Amino acid sequence: MIEIKEMFPNEINIVQDIAYKTWPVTYQRILTTEELQYMLNAFYSLEALNENLNSGHHFLLAKAKDKPLGFASYVHNHPEKLTTKIPKIYVLPETQGKGIGRLLIEKIENEARKNQMTTITLNVNRKNPAKTFYENLGFTAVREENIPIGNNIFQEDYVMEKSLG
Repeated sequence: MIEIKEMFPNEINIVQDIAYKTWPVTYQRILTTEELQYMLNAFYSLEALNENLNSGHHFLLAKAKDKPLGFASYVHNHPEKLTTKIPKIYVLPETQGKGIGRLLIEKIENEARKNQMTTITLNVNRKNPAKTFYENLGFTAVREENIPIGNNIFQEDYVMEKSLG
């Protein structure tokens, strides 16, 4: 049985652990080793994750029998009014394809509706096959975006949206 629960601030190291196990598999064909390490350090240091928490991000943890399987973060009204943004969602590679990502998205959709949001948005790398996963959940690519990360690295993403109407 998979449980989706709100994470406590003292559990943020679980997010870091999952990211460090997931990113090398997810991005091995997309990023160089140096880019991967730079981005992990930028996005998943304990300081960066705590900054996310302090700026209104909610973190969800998917687990089974106390074993962490994946996580997601979301923030309401970001950046557009009535929009919930999903900045992070990752499931351990060995547990992908078991419905965990779908459960995380469904929980975020429910929270967005409770908060009168009308749209959910997320970014996915243009070379990431997860785009198909999001499309199967009702998301549509609405534009492309190149986001400078630093160190001459850009996130080359699709911005995807799903209407909750």
